[in-house]
Amino acid sequence: MRQSATELVIATPRPGLHEITREVVHWTAEQAMGTGLLTVFCRHTSASLTIQENAAPEVQTDIVRWLSRLAPENDGYAHDDEGPDDMPAHLKSILTGVSLSIPLIGGQLSLGTWQGIYLCEHRRAPHRRRIALHLFGN
Repeated sequence: MRQSATELVIATPRPGLHEITREVVHWTAEQAMGTGLLTVFCRHTSASLTIQENAAPEVQTDIVRWLSRLAPENDGYAHDDEGPDDMPAHLKSILTGVSLSIPLIGGQLSLGTWQGIYLCEHRRAPHRRRIALHLFGN
């Protein structure tokens, strides 16, 4: 068994779902493993990860709107040190999660036809988000 690890730095210019499938697939292919398990981990508490449909952009728009209804700004949060979008960003991160596990089978990530890997930016300001990748396999 082998292991490989790296970190991607993704610039997020605005809130929303930012597809990172291409970058993740590219790095995974460079590792030349046939079978294994990829862990994708977001190293932040106000951003998160999800696997979601990548064919219809309306899906991402609807998800962002839905999350904003669940965790609205200016809702009387005690934690507002970094502005009104900070605490809602933490709540949205809880809902979507910070870690993904994706099987590697036949040298390919086992994503479905319409599945893409997304970094969910929950803050309004641009950020540089760090995503750890760890592949274990052979």
